[in-house]
Amino acid sequence: MTQADIDHRYQYSQEYLADILRSVKTIAMVGASADKTKFSYGVLRVLHETGYDMIPVNPNPDVTEIRGIPVLHSLREIDRAVDMVEVFRPKEELYAIAEQAIEIGAKVLWGQIGVYDDRAAELAEGAGLKVVMDRCPKIELFRPFWKPRLDLAI
Repeated sequence: MTQADIDHRYQYSQEYLADILRSVKTIAMVGASADKTKFSYGVLRVLHETGYDMIPVNPNPDVTEIRGIPVLHSLREIDRAVDMVEVFRPKEELYAIAEQAIEIGAKVLWGQIGVYDDRAAELAEGAGLKVVMDRCPKIELFRPFWKPRLDLAI
């Protein structure tokens, strides 16, 4: 299956998702929230506790850290390699975020549940990124094909 054959909202093979989740180390989460009641906070927490190096990105200048992790205010502020850009923003913002993900050299663009844009997917894939949309990596981590990193300390 080539990336061009993927329906970005629904059809991802277990192998495609598992390969992404196994291969990425550093995840920039655009739309990360310091509010513990928000879904993005819970996803960041689980990914961080699972062993991923998380970079919270939130444009609000009053948000300076989440779970003790320094918050950056845009993808362009990141000064290290990013494997995956995970997007917790309205789908209307995904194309511009895809452009920024390409600029910073990310390898994967992942749109959270409800976040999808076929134009953004085409743009990212054209630049060599893998793309997942309308999915949650926290959920995908615990599907039967995935073995959680149980050897890591929490």
